[in-house]
Amino acid sequence: MAEQPFVQLQHLTHCYGPTVALQDVSLRLCPGTIGLVGNNGAGKSTLLKILLGMLRPTRGRVEVFGVPLPQARGQLRRRFGYLAEATAVLPLLRGVEYVALSGQLYGMSRRQSFRRAHEVLGYVGLGELRYRRVDEYSRGNLQRLKLAAALVHDPEVLLLDEPTNGLDPPGREAMLALLQDLIAQGRKSVLLCTHLLGDVQRLCRHVVMLARGRVVYDGPLAPLLQQQGAQWHLRWRGPGEPWLAWLRRQGVQVEPSQNNSHPGALLTLPAGWDTRRLFQSAVEHQVVIQTLAPVERDLESVFLHLARNDSPAPSPAAESRDEAPPCPST
Repeated sequence: MAEQPFVQLQHLTHCYGPTVALQDVSLRLCPGTIGLVGNNGAGKSTLLKILLGMLRPTRGRVEVFGVPLPQARGQLRRRFGYLAEATAVLPLLRGVEYVALSGQLYGMSRRQSFRRAHEVLGYVGLGELRYRRVDEYSRGNLQRLKLAAALVHDPEVLLLDEPTNGLDPPGREAMLALLQDLIAQGRKSVLLCTHLLGDVQRLCRHVVMLARGRVVYDGPLAPLLQQQGAQWHLRWRGPGEPWLAWLRRQGVQVEPSQNNSHPGALLTLPAGWDTRRLFQSAVEHQVVIQTLAPVERDLESVFLHLARNDSPAPSPAAESRDEAPPCPST
């Protein structure tokens, strides 16, 4: 039986005046750990605000746990936890008071919220700082405090907006380790919104990529890293330019290196190519291949490739999407 999505978007478009932030976004977000990635201005924060009921979309349909927005606002408060990118804290409160207040805003009783605040502060490593005023917390501890506030009512889904942004390397590593432990427990779905692609590659199995308000990929992470074509670092000896020109005509992407003393290039082979064909064509062009080394692909290189081409990659979960009409003028 297929998993039921906790969020479903159908042809979602949102505009800020004449500016299109999201255009014709259709997604099914099923339980698990999902990375929502894109450069600044790609539409990530706008999408999160729509899911939280903070923005009404210009067009399209949004369902949360099978209930259309805005009727699902009660579902949002009970079943979602949100870690905002902004500081979003009250500096005069003590840590335990801030987390307990978050619990009461989520609908918990005062007594229950304080009990849970002590529990989650211990879990995120702030038990000894729970009575310290929030304005005395370091940046890393503030992020932990915000995570505790998102966890206090034990939500089913966590929406994390740039949870490691601005942290120094030790703080970032500590936050990622904490999130890894949370994900390993397997009781919560996580939507991780970030421009730090290494965080997504470390934590997530599914990824949604946005570029200029459009979905360019929606599917599992592993096939995405495999389907972009084999890449090789190449060095040679001999008349390389005629050979490289021939390779380009065959559909091979060739990016020459800048080192003129040692000719080299980065090759992206099309489907159906293998290294034997490279060596054979080199011999035919009187070129000797000196080095041919595979390139290890990572999510950042794949994203840059997709964003540069600005065309959707084949997505296992993607549905057909019609062109959205232009946004209304204001």
